Amino acid sequence: MGGRSATAKRVQARPAVRIGFIGGGNMATAMIKGFVVAGLYRPEQIVVSDVDAGKRAALARRLKVAATGDNDAVVRAAPVLVLAVKPQIMESVLAELRAGLTPRHLVVSIAAGWPTARLERGLGGGARVVRVMPNTPALLGKGMAVAVRGQHATAADERLVLRLLRTVGRARAVADERLLDAVTGLSGSGPAYVYLFAEALIAGGIAAGLAPDAAHELALQTITGAAAMLQESGDSPAQLRAAVTSPNGTTLAGLTEMERLGFSAAVQAGVAAATRRAEELGRE
Repeated sequence: MGGRSATAKRVQARPAVRIGFIGGGNMATAMIKGFVVAGLYRPEQIVVSDVDAGKRAALARRLKVAATGDNDAVVRAAPVLVLAVKPQIMESVLAELRAGLTPRHLVVSIAAGWPTARLERGLGGGARVVRVMPNTPALLGKGMAVAVRGQHATAADERLVLRLLRTVGRARAVADERLLDAVTGLSGSGPAYVYLFAEALIAGGIAAGLAPDAAHELALQTITGAAAMLQESGDSPAQLRAAVTSPNGTTLAGLTEMERLGFSAAVQAGVAAATRRAEELGRE
């Protein structure tokens, strides 16, 4: 990303920078907003690099953070680095960051398919790395993220990352990195499963005679309300399902037909397939 520009020099001179983002896409934007709203960082303590000049201008204008096209400037300025780039370009980004990395740096990766050992090798071998699998509801502060630390990261590093992630939803840590593949299959890909269910629910309502706008409203509010019941009632999914299912009633008729066509088995098979693909991406 070139030599030092005037912007890069300003970034380097910027006081009290505490966290930097390599990549300024939707997930990075959501995290920055969460950090600021939670009071963890002020905008002037955050710096972002991105290859897209328009995106840099928008970040600076809307979020009041420093934005640059120079990754090296971010490394020099920030002790905590969040890698928010596409997995396909991660290798070149790691090579670019390697020379400026020091033991003071903590590197947090939200890229799918890049295990901590591979990240550590790309950064020179001794880097403190925490890998995170987030999901897109973080854009609304409703995300679910799971973190695992590499061999050089500390328990304090993990606590910091969990604190950051909880500004955009819920977060937990796992000790076994292999579990992140299952996390990817369930919560990483899971929003798409819910969206597919919503599409099918809407289509079912339309086929039964509802107007499209009515089917859309009914389906989305039903899913929203059911999710709230799952979160807030204290009952298990099985208990809540049983409470709605009267003997010989309409709900039982619907559930029986769904199960006859393999609904539960299909969902479980989908999670398993996504998990296998996550494992393949890690090996690739």
